[in-house]
Amino acid sequence: MFYYFSTNLWLFWLLISLLCLIMEMASGTFYILCFAIGALFSMVGTWIGLPFWGQVVCFAVFSILSIFAVRPVVLNYLHPEHQERKSNADALEGREGEVIEDIQPQRSGYVKVDGDEWRAVTADGSFIKIGERVRIVKMDSIVATVERV
Repeated sequence: MFYYFSTNLWLFWLLISLLCLIMEMASGTFYILCFAIGALFSMVGTWIGLPFWGQVVCFAVFSILSIFAVRPVVLNYLHPEHQERKSNADALEGREGEVIEDIQPQRSGYVKVDGDEWRAVTADGSFIKIGERVRIVKMDSIVATVERV
C-alpha cells in the first residue's frame, strides 16, 4: 500500500483534501478549507513532477496564501457586514409581549415576551396594568423599556 501511494501521490493529496473538506463542514471556520486548497495545489504539483518535499512546501505555501486571500472573501460573501443580526436581549427590541405584573410610573413591573419574563419600565412613565399588550422599544441590560401597543 505504501508503494502504491508513493507512486500515486496525487491520491494522497486528494484524500487529504477530502478529509479537510469533511472536517470543514463540521467546524465552519473556513480555516480547514484553506488546507484543502493547499492539498489540491500539491496534487497538481505531483502531476507536474515535484518531489515530495516540494509538494509539502507547495501545500504549506498555498495553505497560508489561501488563509489570507480566500478566507476573507468567503467570510465576506457568507457573512456580509451590512446584515448585522441582533442577538440575545437586543433582539427583543420591537417585539410585543403581555404585562404580567403592573408597571407603575416610578416602579418596574414584568412583561412576558415569547415565554420569557423581563423586568419592564414604561417609556413615558404611565401606568400599564396586567394583561395589556406592550412593545419593547429599548433594552437596558435586563430591563425592557415598553410602550402600549
